[in-house]
Amino acid sequence: MTLIKSISGIRGTIGGKVDNGLTPIDTVKFSAAYGTWLKNQYPAKKIKVVIGRDARLSGQMISDLVCSTLIGLGIDVVNLGLSTTPTVEIAVPLENAHGGIILTASHNPKQWNALKLLNSKGEFISGSEGELLLEIAEQEAFDFADVDDLGVISNDDSYLQKHIDAVLNLELVDVEAIQKANFSIVVDAVNSTGGIFVPALLKALGVTKITEIYCTPTGNFPHNPEPLPEHLTDLAQKIKDVGADLGITVDPDVDRLAMVCEDGSMFGEEYTLVAVADYVLSHTPGTTVSNMSSTKALRDITEARGLTYFAAAVGEVNVVSKMKAQNAVIGGEGNGGIIYPASHYGRDALVGIALFLTHLAKKAIKCSELRDSYPTYTISKNKIELTPSINVDAILSQMAEKYKNEEVDTLDGVKIYIGDEWVHLRKSNTEPIIRIYSESNTEENANKFALKIMNEIKELC
Repeated sequence: MTLIKSISGIRGTIGGKVDNGLTPIDTVKFSAAYGTWLKNQYPAKKIKVVIGRDARLSGQMISDLVCSTLIGLGIDVVNLGLSTTPTVEIAVPLENAHGGIILTASHNPKQWNALKLLNSKGEFISGSEGELLLEIAEQEAFDFADVDDLGVISNDDSYLQKHIDAVLNLELVDVEAIQKANFSIVVDAVNSTGGIFVPALLKALGVTKITEIYCTPTGNFPHNPEPLPEHLTDLAQKIKDVGADLGITVDPDVDRLAMVCEDGSMFGEEYTLVAVADYVLSHTPGTTVSNMSSTKALRDITEARGLTYFAAAVGEVNVVSKMKAQNAVIGGEGNGGIIYPASHYGRDALVGIALFLTHLAKKAIKCSELRDSYPTYTISKNKIELTPSINVDAILSQMAEKYKNEEVDTLDGVKIYIGDEWVHLRKSNTEPIIRIYSESNTEENANKFALKIMNEIKELC
């Protein structure tokens, strides 16, 4: 059993002993800590929190525990029920709520669940705020409400349509162009809430030929829910079987987006952001941002237009912070996470779908041809396990010094650019591990580059 307490929330496997898994007691404890943190933030105010969940098997249980804990603190709850991460993010400011909790473990398998915590803007809480919350939980500094001051729960199922309407109202979403393209699309929603939201969005965009696989929100994931190529074989086959123009897949909470081309080949989730950014930049020139472990292709297409790209530390909250600081028009993460400020500052697969389909429709080319129009890179992901006695920070500093004549970025670990290749070295926060991500123009070259760096690190050890 696993329980991970982080500054952005709590996630763990269901069951087990207290403090060793996401048990009911742990769920209540951290819900109470979040509610108490909000009450401290807004003293003498009646607090309101928006709750939504993905379709995983433990979702209803966790939702009941969270909602009951919050009303026990005197907090009112707006419960969206089956929803998505970006939908909850949108709902928080629309409800004039003080915060929100998304109950999802994202791409993790079915035994996992999590509490993702939002502020009043519908954005993930900051590191410093998370530290305060963890301290409240550790001290169990909760003060529950008297019977006359309990909160109330209201159920609201209107946000599916509100989210879709918000997407349709975006200036760069061209419903007419998508409708005229007459796309045939296969959707794999891994039996979570994307099975509700993605087909509904496609219909609203004028797509009439929709083939659904794994779109019943039972929480029984038919394959590993992370949208990686090795998990998308059924989608690729169905596209070829029905002669579709493309396939769309999302993770269980619908904040990651990946496409599969008409021939069953992978568009690549790293390139979801590249394609959407290409379209956005063609109409609204500006800066772009992705995290340091994302493909260089975004930097390439940005600089090809004479514009500026910025790298952010890994983590959505860090990407959002950098986007705000640099007034970026588009950003996100290489895991298929699109963050489009014209909508909101959160990864949103529905926004990504609408912008991607508009781009593809206006290009009037095949999905595979669109993919071939971008620089081709492959990322190799590796790690080195070290003994606890080894000073990982010192090793990273030595690697930065070794390559000081190259372009080196030490914002988050060490990232070294050499020509069209890069390698990103990051230490784990929980284990004596160095994660090594490398990118080159072929898988073979990316692996060779990674091996070279790994051997150099081993020599330093």
